[in-house]
Amino acid sequence: MPAKFSRLSADDYFNGIRAGDRMILSRAITLVESTLLTDKAISDDLLERILPFTGQARRIGITGVPGVGKSTFIERFGQLLVREGEKLAILTIDPTSSKSHGSILGDKTRMDVLSKLEEVYIRPSAAGSALGGVANATREAMLLCEAAGFTTILIETVGVGQSETSVRNMVDFFLLLMLAGAGDELQGIKKGIMEMADAIAITKSDGANIQESEKARISYQNALHLFPPDESGWITEVLTTSALDGAGFEEIIGVINRYYEHMESSGRLSALRNHQKIQWLNDLIDYLQRRQFLATPGMKEALKLQEQAVLKGTTSPYKAARTLVELAWNV
Repeated sequence: MPAKFSRLSADDYFNGIRAGDRMILSRAITLVESTLLTDKAISDDLLERILPFTGQARRIGITGVPGVGKSTFIERFGQLLVREGEKLAILTIDPTSSKSHGSILGDKTRMDVLSKLEEVYIRPSAAGSALGGVANATREAMLLCEAAGFTTILIETVGVGQSETSVRNMVDFFLLLMLAGAGDELQGIKKGIMEMADAIAITKSDGANIQESEKARISYQNALHLFPPDESGWITEVLTTSALDGAGFEEIIGVINRYYEHMESSGRLSALRNHQKIQWLNDLIDYLQRRQFLATPGMKEALKLQEQAVLKGTTSPYKAARTLVELAWNV
């Protein structure tokens, strides 16, 4: 084994990941998150080599607004999965400050029990500038965890109001956590994210909040009937849960099992993942085009000039963008 801090080869990463080495897995995820060209070359090679060992895990996305109790929910939910024999990888995404660009990365400390279990791997990452509540290399990290032998991958998104389309496009099952008693439930519903959810769980349904949670469950379930039916034929269920006493968690496991049975028997799971692969390809094309665009000689200086012109009102954003694109084409 190479020295702890030496640069690893693609062979070192591949062999370590397949052997279940957690340290190597963590370094591999850091590698795919890197923007250095030397790291990109190794990570591209590594991702190609692990592909035959991916795709067998269940991929579950969990989202909800801050305060809904995502980490607490996952702490309880994860323990139940482990008891059922699952080997669990949790990819948690922390929001990045737009001012300091820092991230707390504290989810691992909020999952005290799970972080001590041999069957569980927790990897916090910063969202950075990525949209959709996920980090830039979440897809790659998910594949690395699958190649390391994890049977269920949980992705906890930021959930701070931006589009959650990104996570929907990389998981099989999308669980939306909601709160009761936070004002008019129907007023607070975001149609787009509810349409993407495969199940909705009302959290903190315990004590004096049980009645309010049940009212919220009925409101959300009734609201779902107003949406067009999912093309897969799956009907989204709304449940109430309590991480305090474990109520509702067995029911969520049951919903997830029924979902996979439905999707696999109908062939929809394979179709969903194929669609996600093409979406990933298109996302990468957009990313690489922008990176190449900004790497064009003189582009950073030209961009600053156009930004100033837009701010002064001497040109429109559309015309500025066309000017910059044409400049890149003609270089």
